[in-house]
Amino acid sequence: QLQLVESGGGSVQPGGSLTLACTASGSTMDDLAIGWFRQAPGKVREGVSCFIVSDDDPVYADSVKGRFTISRDKAKSTVYLQMNSLKIEDTAVYYCGAVNRWKIYTVQAMCDNYYNMESWGKGTLVTVSS
Repeated sequence: QLQLVESGGGSVQPGGSLTLACTASGSTMDDLAIGWFRQAPGKVREGVSCFIVSDDDPVYADSVKGRFTISRDKAKSTVYLQMNSLKIEDTAVYYCGAVNRWKIYTVQAMCDNYYNMESWGKGTLVTVSS
């Protein structure tokens, strides 16, 4: 059974950077489409960045384009989210979600519909404040 564990959250000032990590176990990464999602208090969970791990052709939410970068290290079974130029509105719990790559229609559709994920990590809190 696939398990996902996030790490790397924390508190940072506006303009700062953080790198989140999502380590997967129990499944071959090449079979997965993985995404980073976030949920701010009182808001719906939203897709931040998603990709099929073996294709490495990610999509990004408009709000993070040019600031966030998703990447993977297959040897470590880990997907990263490098977050630069952080803004107060980036404050949220960040979740790693995964689904079998053959079950998605497009990566964009996957990122737009968080409820299609089959597995979730427990989340890591990112707080951006001055």
